[in-house]
Amino acid sequence: MIFEIDNISAPEVKVFASLTEAQLRNDLHPGKGLFIAESPKVIRVALQAGFEPVSLLCERRHITGDAADIITSLPDIPVYTGQREVLASLTGYTLTRGVLCAFRRPQLPDVNGICSNARRIAVLQGVCDTTNIGAIFRSAAALGIDGIILSDDCCDPLNRRAVRVSMGTVFLVPWTKTTNPSAKLKEAGFKTIAMALRNNSIDLDSPALAAEPRLAIIMGTEGDGLPDHIIDTADYVVKIPMSHNVDSLNVAAASAVAFWQLRVPSK
Repeated sequence: MIFEIDNISAPEVKVFASLTEAQLRNDLHPGKGLFIAESPKVIRVALQAGFEPVSLLCERRHITGDAADIITSLPDIPVYTGQREVLASLTGYTLTRGVLCAFRRPQLPDVNGICSNARRIAVLQGVCDTTNIGAIFRSAAALGIDGIILSDDCCDPLNRRAVRVSMGTVFLVPWTKTTNPSAKLKEAGFKTIAMALRNNSIDLDSPALAAEPRLAIIMGTEGDGLPDHIIDTADYVVKIPMSHNVDSLNVAAASAVAFWQLRVPSK
């Protein structure tokens, strides 16, 4: 079902044009929240992962082009289209990849569900930059992380920018949000690693870490790192050996290094 849009105030496309991220989440009504995926590639990943689409916003040229297979596979989903200039004014900027899709937000699993068969879990504590969240998910998917647990004050992995930066891997790695995630992972039988610079920090390539069957790798905020109480209660405090007196990496870069070093070897 294809509908032409020539009015930027059309209520059908409000979800793409004027709703804030908080309004899309619809925190007061679980089950009614939405998120936006951008680009045919990312949309296909979401569909293959089983996410429920609601509507599409698409440049006319993509209807028979890059998005043709998506539209054909979703015959009952409304597709809104128009001239490139109209859609640019509708969304506030020219569409990066020409196609947006609104999806229903899923119900998040509980921590035990993510941990049940996991050997490597990432824990994000207070990470609030959407670009970093997206990059961490992409590294986690590529480097064998079984799930991600975020503290309640982390930003939303289904934020539009985070989804785009992750290239859709936020749909592939199981994740949830919870209060005090590191304590819950210790209860689930994981040894916890606090990534932090302290006098008692051991190097990331320590054999003791590789020998642990279940590890939770805790990463802190972009500016302040991890709170003292989380570092104090971790089983290991770990640093990445670095040169030229560099004492830290961006959290997304540090996560990729840690995930690679601590991956479970292939059998």
